[in-house]
Amino acid sequence: MNTGAKDLLKRLQPLVALIVLVVALALLSDRFLTFANERNILLQISVNLCLSIGMTLVILTGGIDLSVGAMLALAGAAAAGLLKNGLTLKALGVLLQFTPFGAMVAGVAAGFALGLFNGVAITRFNLPPFVATLGMLSIGRGLTMLWTGGFPITDLGAQFGFIGAGFWLDVPMAVWISAALVAIFYVVSQRTTLGRYIYAVGGNERAAAYSGVNVDRVKLWVYALCGALAGVAGLIVTARLDAADPNAGLGYELDSIAAVVIGGISLSGGRGSIFGTVLGCLIIGVLNNGLFLLDVSPFWQQVVKGFVIIAAVALDKMGAQGKASH
Repeated sequence: MNTGAKDLLKRLQPLVALIVLVVALALLSDRFLTFANERNILLQISVNLCLSIGMTLVILTGGIDLSVGAMLALAGAAAAGLLKNGLTLKALGVLLQFTPFGAMVAGVAAGFALGLFNGVAITRFNLPPFVATLGMLSIGRGLTMLWTGGFPITDLGAQFGFIGAGFWLDVPMAVWISAALVAIFYVVSQRTTLGRYIYAVGGNERAAAYSGVNVDRVKLWVYALCGALAGVAGLIVTARLDAADPNAGLGYELDSIAAVVIGGISLSGGRGSIFGTVLGCLIIGVLNNGLFLLDVSPFWQQVVKGFVIIAAVALDKMGAQGKASH
């Protein structure tokens, strides 16, 4: 098989895996291919898809972000708290009240700010992304507990809840939001200067710098956008539950990284696409849904997911070694 055919086969691996998985589950469960179940799968992956788009941008630059779950929780709590209680500026003796839209903007802004902090820690202080974002994981969780007092913020109203529990054309709003973000960031990654720079930095950071790319600025943007997308995910989770849970998003970073890796994005950076991440999210969503329909224990679901991640990374490494040997 020639090199071009091998590359094409490698790019199609996630799609082939998804098709095989769908066919197998359709044969094993008569409930799998129903409209209600397919809509449920899309709804279930919407949050992970928002997180995974940001994670894709980060991993394409050769980085990692372990704090997306914590940023999700803080963004959701910030939006809920501002909507429910407003913001008191004691020095000025002023109480600021927030509309649902204003609270949503504030939640995304909170995520953006946390992501930007990650970027500054990595670019200005030269911290490894693993260490910087691990620190932010702890910071985000701590700030969420301080903001909420450790208790959920509930009764947020129908307007706020619409983005998580509402429908348009019989499709959940969360699905529309995640689909819109996929379209936007596919264009950003494939058709803009920032997208080209992201791939250049991940492919060879030193060569990108010699070519005139401001590597630090690209990384700042990537981590800030990852934080903002975690903020969107936080709004969806909070709106769906009609409550901001201080413990929201626990372990979500693992599902996000899994989706990116399964979707064919190289952990070494520079290779992969948003489309691959969508397939990775679908594979995880279909796998979780199928195992649930087949009454497989949730504990075994974790075991299966772990083996799938290991297999995906092993295939990526073998592909990279194959290219290096030619």
